[in-house]
Amino acid sequence: MKQEIALSKSAGVRRADDGALPVSGSVHFQILGPLRFWRDGVEVNPGPRQQCSLLALLLARAGRPISVSNLIGLLWGEDAPASATNVIHKYVGTLRRLMEPSLPLRATGSYLRRHGDGYLFAPGPGTLDLVTFRELTAAARASLAVRDRDEALDSYVEALELWRGPAGDSYASGTSATPIFAALDREFLAACVSAAEVAVSLSRPAVVLHHLRLAASMAPLNEPVQASLIATLGAAGHQAEALETFRTVRSRLADDLGIDPGSALEAAHRRVLTQTTPTVTGNGGGGGGPRPSARPSPVPLVRPAQLPPDLPAFVGRTAELATLAGLRGALADAERTGPLIVALDGMGGVGKSSLAAHFAHLVAPEFTDGQLYLDLRGDQAETDGVSATDALGSLLSSQGFHMASVPETLAARVGIYRSLTAGRRILVLLDNARDSAQVRALLPNSPACLVLVTSRKPLVELAALDGAHLLHLDPPDMPSARELVLRRLQHAPNRSVGAGASSDDVLDEIIELCGRLPLALAILAGRLSARPRLALADVAAELRDGTRRLAAFASSHGVGDPRAAFAWSYRQLSPEAARLFRLSSAAMAPGISAEALASMSGTSPRFARAMLRELADAAMLDEDDRGRFTSHVLIKAYAQELFLAEEPDRDAAVRRLLQHYLQSSHHAATVLAPMSPTAVPAPAPDGVVAERPRTYDEAMRWFDDHREVLPEAVRRAAEGAFGVAPWQLALTVEPWLQLTGRFHDWQDMMRVALRSARDTGDEVGAAHAMRGLADCCYHFATYDEAIDLLSRARKTFAEHGMIPELGTVHAALQRVHSQLGRHERALEEYERALSLYRAVGMEHGEIRAAVTRGRSLVRLGALDEAMSCLTEALARSEKSERRTDEPAVRIVIAECLAALGRQRQARDQLELAVDAAVESQSRIGVFEASALLCAAFLDLDDVPAACRAWRHACDAMHAMQNGGTRAMRDEVCDLGDRLTQVTEFAPRSRDRQR
Repeated sequence: MKQEIALSKSAGVRRADDGALPVSGSVHFQILGPLRFWRDGVEVNPGPRQQCSLLALLLARAGRPISVSNLIGLLWGEDAPASATNVIHKYVGTLRRLMEPSLPLRATGSYLRRHGDGYLFAPGPGTLDLVTFRELTAAARASLAVRDRDEALDSYVEALELWRGPAGDSYASGTSATPIFAALDREFLAACVSAAEVAVSLSRPAVVLHHLRLAASMAPLNEPVQASLIATLGAAGHQAEALETFRTVRSRLADDLGIDPGSALEAAHRRVLTQTTPTVTGNGGGGGGPRPSARPSPVPLVRPAQLPPDLPAFVGRTAELATLAGLRGALADAERTGPLIVALDGMGGVGKSSLAAHFAHLVAPEFTDGQLYLDLRGDQAETDGVSATDALGSLLSSQGFHMASVPETLAARVGIYRSLTAGRRILVLLDNARDSAQVRALLPNSPACLVLVTSRKPLVELAALDGAHLLHLDPPDMPSARELVLRRLQHAPNRSVGAGASSDDVLDEIIELCGRLPLALAILAGRLSARPRLALADVAAELRDGTRRLAAFASSHGVGDPRAAFAWSYRQLSPEAARLFRLSSAAMAPGISAEALASMSGTSPRFARAMLRELADAAMLDEDDRGRFTSHVLIKAYAQELFLAEEPDRDAAVRRLLQHYLQSSHHAATVLAPMSPTAVPAPAPDGVVAERPRTYDEAMRWFDDHREVLPEAVRRAAEGAFGVAPWQLALTVEPWLQLTGRFHDWQDMMRVALRSARDTGDEVGAAHAMRGLADCCYHFATYDEAIDLLSRARKTFAEHGMIPELGTVHAALQRVHSQLGRHERALEEYERALSLYRAVGMEHGEIRAAVTRGRSLVRLGALDEAMSCLTEALARSEKSERRTDEPAVRIVIAECLAALGRQRQARDQLELAVDAAVESQSRIGVFEASALLCAAFLDLDDVPAACRAWRHACDAMHAMQNGGTRAMRDEVCDLGDRLTQVTEFAPRSRDRQR
C-alpha cells in the first residue's frame, strides 16, 4: 500500500527551510439513518451486528466518553456474558484497525480513544454526519437570532439533507441504548419543525416538504411534526394532501391513544381550510407553530411597551443570542403549562441588562399583548430594592388598573395579575433581581409569555420550582470588546482613534486590563470621548498598577462604576466569606484551590469550600474545570484593595500559602520519585493542611493542576522572609518537570533558587540548586555549564558528607560525559556513583546509573557486557512498583540489539519502551522511544509504521513546554526528511527550501 505524506502545518514542526512533513488519511461515518462507514472514499463493512451496535453507540455519543460498564449495560442489559469486557476491548481493537489498517496492536489511533475506564469517539472535521448536522442547526439558530431568515433556512435544509431515516437504523433498537438514538431523532424532528416555520414565513415551503414527510413517517403520533407537515403542505398548494394527512393523524390519535387532535393540529387544519398563512412566532426551537388565540381578557387602552431603549452600540454576544433564540422556540410547545422563564446571571457590569433588553427588542413584535419592564433594584441596598407588592402594583397599573383600585395585600395583587395575564402573549423583563423570591410573584399566568430575568446570582430556586432556564454570562471575547470600544469612540465628535499596530496593541492592552468588562469599557470610552487629548498610552499606564486600577473608573458620585458594583456584592457576603475573598487576591496564579485557600486562611478545607460556594453564587469567584477558583481581573483588583486595607497580618497569610505548596508538592514528589534524595521540609505550621496525593496518577494530576502557581511560588519565596527556601520548593517539583518536559520552567525555577541561596549564604541549598540546574542544562545540551555546576555541587556535598546527593552528582556527570562521547570517563563516574548508591541502598539510582553504563559499553563495542548489565537493570526495574525507569532501559537495550544486527528485536524493545513511557506519563520517554522507533521502522522498510511513530514523537514533543528543546525539534525534522525521501514525492533540496 502506498503511503502518502503531505505537507502539514498542523503538525506544528517546521524547519527554518520549511521542509515537508507527513500526515495521515481520512474516514467518514454516517449514523443519521443506516450505519455506514467510508475510509479514504471507499465504503467499509463495519463488521458483525454487535460490533456495529458498539460503533453506533460510540458515534451517537461522539466527543463524550462511555465507560465499559455502561457499554455492557447498553449492549447486553442484564444478560451480559462473563466475557463482555474482553469482547468490547476486542471490538474496539478491530474497529480501530478498520479505521486505520496500519495501526499496530495496542495503539490508540486517531479516532477511538481510551478515556478513563471507557472509550470515546473523537471526530475530526467532516468525520461524522451528526456533528455536521449539529453545526448547521446551530448556525441556523444563530442566523435567526440576527433575523437572517434566508440564511437560517439554507442552513436548516443543508442539515436536514444529512438525515436518511431513524438514527442508527436497526442497531438502535431492541437494547437499552434505544433512548440514546431516540434523542437524536428528536433533534431531527425539532429541526424539521423549525425549518418548516421559517420556510412558510419566507413562502418557500417546498424546500422542506421531503424532510417533513420523512419526519412524519418516523413520528406518526408527534403532533408538532404532523401539524408542521399539514401547514407546510397547505402553504405549498397541496390542500388535498394536507387535509388527508389531518384525517389520518386524527384517526390514528383516536385509535391508538384515545384522544382528539391538540390545538396545534386544529390550528394547522383551520389554516388549510381558510387558506391563510400562519404567523411566525419564534425561531422554531421546537413545537408545532403558533398558539390559537386565547379567550379575550381585559386589556389597557394602550398596549404596554415598556422596554428600555435598545443599546445603539450593542455588539457581539452571538452565542448567547443564539441560545436565547433556541430557548424561545419552546414557546411553540403545545404541552407547556407555564411561562417560559430565562434568568441571566453574572458579575456586576458584565452586560446582563443590555443583552436582555437587546433580545427583548428582537422578539417584541411576537408578543402581541405588550411588553412589561421592571427594575427590581436588587443591586442596591436592601432598603432600596423593590418589594414584590410594589412591583405588582406597577405591573397592574400598566395593565389598565387605577392604583386607587389596586388592593393592598400581596396575595390579592398576585391573584389579579395572574387573572389578567391568563391566556395572553406578553413579554416581561425583570431587571436586577435580588433573588428568586423577588421574582416568583411576578410570573404571568400564561404559557405564551416570555419572562427575562437578570440577577447577580444564579436563581437556582427559580429553576427548581418554576422551570427557569439559567444562562450565565461571562465577559465578551476580545473582538467583541474591541468593537464595543471602537463603536463608542466613533460616535465621539472630538476623539480620533489612532491607527496602526502600535495603537491597536495599546487598545488591546487596555481592554485586557479591564478584563473585557463591558461596564468598565463603556466608562473608559466615555472618559476618552470627554477628553479628546487623553492618550491611550496614559490610560494603559494608569491601569497597569493593580492596586490603583479601579480608580480609573471612579465617577464623581461614587455610583455606576465597577467598584460600586462589586461593593454591593461584597456587602452581601458573610464575614467569613468576605475574609476568604480578600485573601484570594494574594493567589500566585490566575486560580487557587480550595485547599490552598483553607491553609491560607487557617481554616478547614470543608469550611473553605462552603465559603467558596457562597462567593461563586455571588459572582465574586468562579470555579474552573480543574476545581480552581479564579476572579475577574477587576474583581481581583477590588479584593486586593480590601486585602491591603483590612488584613492586619498579610505576610502570615502568604507564609501559610507558601508552606501549603511546599508541603503538598513534597508529598506529591514522594509519590512520583520515592527514592530521590530531596531534602525533607520541616513539619507544616499550625493551620496549614497539606494535600496528599496517594497514587502516581493523583500526583501527576496535582502537579498539572498547579503548573502555573509553582514557578510563581518559587519566585515569591525568593522575594521575602517567608520561611520557605526556594530551592526546597524547586526540588520537590523537579521530578514532574522532567517527566513532562517543562524544561523552561525547570531552568527558571532552579536559577531563582540558586540566586536566592547564594544571596542568603545557604551553601547546601546552592549545591542542590546547582545539581538541579545542571540536569536541566543536560537537556538543553549546554554540557560545559552542566559540568561546572556539578563540580561545584560535588565539592559542597562532599564537605558536608551528603552521600545520596553526592551519588546523584556523579550519576549526572556520568550522563554528561557519556553524551559527549567520553565513555571511559563516564564509566569512572559510574563506579563512583554505584558505590555511593549502594552505601545508602538507593536501588533507583543504581538502575539509572546502570542504564548510562550500558550505553557507554555499547558505544565502546562491549556488547555482551552491555547486554548483561542492561538485562539485570531491566529485571530490577520490572520488580519495582512503577515503570519510570523501564523506558530508558529498553531504549538502550534496543541500541545494543541493533548493534548486534538484531533489528526486529530492537524494534520490539522500542515498542515496549513506548508503552512503558505512556503508562508512566513520561513525555520525554515517549518522545525518545518513538523517535528511535521511527528510525527502526525505516531501517526495516516499514514506512507506514515509521509515519505513525513519527507522529507519536511529534505529539509528545508538542505536549512539552514550548514544543520541547531545539535538539528535539531538529531530530523530528531529520526524521521527517527521511520519511519524505522514501515516499513517491520528490524531495526538495535544502538550499531550494531555504
